[in-house]
Amino acid sequence: MEIIQVVGFGLLATILILVVKEQKPIFAFLLAVSTSVMIFLFLIGKIGNVIRMLEDLAESSGVQMIYLKTVLKIIGIAYIAELGAQVVRDAGQESIASKIEMAGKVLILVLAVPIISIIIETVLKLLPT
Repeated sequence: MEIIQVVGFGLLATILILVVKEQKPIFAFLLAVSTSVMIFLFLIGKIGNVIRMLEDLAESSGVQMIYLKTVLKIIGIAYIAELGAQVVRDAGQESIASKIEMAGKVLILVLAVPIISIIIETVLKLLPT
Protein backbone atom coordinates (compact mmCIF):
# COMPACT_ATOMS: atom_id res chain seq x y z
CA MET A 1 0.00 0.00 0.00
CA GLU A 2 1.56 3.20 -1.21
CA ILE A 3 -0.28 5.38 1.29
CA ILE A 4 1.59 3.64 4.10
CA GLN A 5 4.87 4.59 2.42
CA VAL A 6 3.77 8.21 2.01
CA VAL A 7 2.53 8.47 5.60
CA GLY A 8 5.66 6.76 6.91
CA PHE A 9 7.86 9.13 4.93
CA GLY A 10 5.85 12.10 6.20
CA LEU A 11 6.08 10.96 9.81
CA LEU A 12 9.81 10.35 9.53
CA ALA A 13 10.31 13.80 8.03
CA THR A 14 8.16 15.35 10.76
CA ILE A 15 10.27 13.74 13.49
CA LEU A 16 13.45 14.98 11.82
CA ILE A 17 11.97 18.46 11.46
CA LEU A 18 11.03 18.56 15.14
CA VAL A 19 14.54 17.48 16.15
CA VAL A 20 16.31 19.94 13.82
CA LYS A 21 13.91 22.88 14.35
CA GLU A 22 15.32 23.82 17.76
CA GLN A 23 18.91 24.16 16.50
CA LYS A 24 18.54 25.15 12.84
CA PRO A 25 15.05 26.38 11.90
CA ILE A 26 16.07 27.09 8.29
CA PHE A 27 17.14 23.47 7.81
CA ALA A 28 13.85 22.32 9.30
CA PHE A 29 11.98 24.47 6.79
CA LEU A 30 14.10 23.19 3.89
CA LEU A 31 13.42 19.63 5.03
CA ALA A 32 9.69 20.34 5.10
CA VAL A 33 9.77 21.83 1.60
CA SER A 34 11.87 18.92 0.30
CA THR A 35 9.47 16.42 1.82
CA SER A 36 6.49 18.19 0.25
CA VAL A 37 8.15 18.25 -3.17
CA MET A 38 9.15 14.58 -2.94
CA ILE A 39 5.61 13.51 -2.03
CA PHE A 40 4.24 15.65 -4.88
CA LEU A 41 6.72 14.13 -7.35
CA PHE A 42 5.75 10.65 -6.16
CA LEU A 43 2.13 11.46 -6.94
CA ILE A 44 2.81 12.91 -10.38
CA GLY A 45 3.28 9.43 -11.83
CA LYS A 46 -0.08 8.38 -10.43
CA ILE A 47 -1.71 11.53 -11.76
CA GLY A 48 -0.21 10.83 -15.19
CA ASN A 49 -1.92 7.43 -15.28
CA VAL A 50 -5.26 8.99 -14.38
CA ILE A 51 -4.86 11.67 -17.06
CA ARG A 52 -4.13 9.06 -19.73
CA MET A 53 -7.19 7.07 -18.69
CA LEU A 54 -9.40 10.18 -18.76
CA GLU A 55 -8.07 11.10 -22.21
CA ASP A 56 -8.92 7.62 -23.48
CA LEU A 57 -12.43 7.87 -22.02
CA ALA A 58 -12.97 11.32 -23.50
CA GLU A 59 -11.76 10.16 -26.88
CA SER A 60 -14.01 7.10 -26.91
CA SER A 61 -17.05 9.09 -25.75
CA GLY A 62 -16.58 11.84 -28.32
CA VAL A 63 -15.92 14.65 -25.83
CA GLN A 64 -13.72 17.34 -27.33
CA MET A 65 -10.23 17.20 -25.88
CA ILE A 66 -10.14 20.95 -25.31
CA TYR A 67 -12.71 20.57 -22.52
CA LEU A 68 -10.83 17.76 -20.82
CA LYS A 69 -7.51 19.59 -21.09
CA THR A 70 -9.08 22.71 -19.58
CA VAL A 71 -10.53 20.74 -16.68
CA LEU A 72 -7.18 19.02 -16.10
CA LYS A 73 -5.40 22.41 -16.13
CA ILE A 74 -7.90 23.67 -13.56
CA ILE A 75 -7.26 20.66 -11.33
CA GLY A 76 -3.51 21.14 -11.73
CA ILE A 77 -3.73 24.80 -10.75
CA ALA A 78 -5.77 23.89 -7.68
CA TYR A 79 -3.25 21.28 -6.51
CA ILE A 80 -0.18 23.41 -7.18
CA ALA A 81 -1.71 26.49 -5.52
CA GLU A 82 -2.67 24.41 -2.48
CA LEU A 83 0.82 22.90 -2.21
CA GLY A 84 2.47 26.30 -2.57
CA ALA A 85 0.15 27.91 -0.03
CA GLN A 86 0.77 25.13 2.49
CA VAL A 87 4.55 25.42 2.13
CA VAL A 88 4.41 29.18 2.57
CA ARG A 89 2.05 28.75 5.53
CA ASP A 90 4.58 26.35 7.09
CA ALA A 91 7.09 29.19 6.88
CA GLY A 92 4.70 31.37 8.86
CA GLN A 93 3.66 33.62 5.99
CA GLU A 94 -0.13 33.42 6.13
CA SER A 95 -0.57 36.61 4.11
CA ILE A 96 1.45 35.33 1.16
CA ALA A 97 -0.27 31.93 1.40
CA SER A 98 -3.67 33.58 1.05
CA LYS A 99 -2.42 35.53 -1.99
CA ILE A 100 -1.24 32.29 -3.62
CA GLU A 101 -4.68 30.78 -3.02
CA MET A 102 -6.37 33.87 -4.47
CA ALA A 103 -4.12 33.73 -7.56
CA GLY A 104 -5.05 30.07 -8.03
CA LYS A 105 -8.74 30.91 -7.85
CA VAL A 106 -8.41 33.74 -10.36
CA LEU A 107 -6.46 31.54 -12.79
CA ILE A 108 -9.11 28.83 -12.44
CA LEU A 109 -11.82 31.38 -13.20
CA VAL A 110 -9.93 32.56 -16.28
CA LEU A 111 -9.67 29.00 -17.58
CA ALA A 112 -13.32 28.27 -16.78
CA VAL A 113 -14.77 31.22 -18.72
CA PRO A 114 -14.77 29.48 -22.14
CA ILE A 115 -16.48 26.40 -20.69
CA ILE A 116 -19.05 28.53 -18.87
CA SER A 117 -19.81 30.49 -22.05
CA ILE A 118 -20.35 27.27 -24.03
CA ILE A 119 -22.69 25.97 -21.32
CA ILE A 120 -24.68 29.22 -21.41
CA GLU A 121 -24.87 29.10 -25.22
CA THR A 122 -26.11 25.50 -25.08
CA VAL A 123 -28.77 26.34 -22.51
CA LEU A 124 -29.92 29.33 -24.57
CA LYS A 125 -30.27 27.12 -27.65
CA LEU A 126 -32.47 24.71 -25.68
CA LEU A 127 -34.83 27.44 -24.47
CA PRO A 128 -37.81 28.25 -26.67
CA THR A 129 -37.70 31.68 -28.24
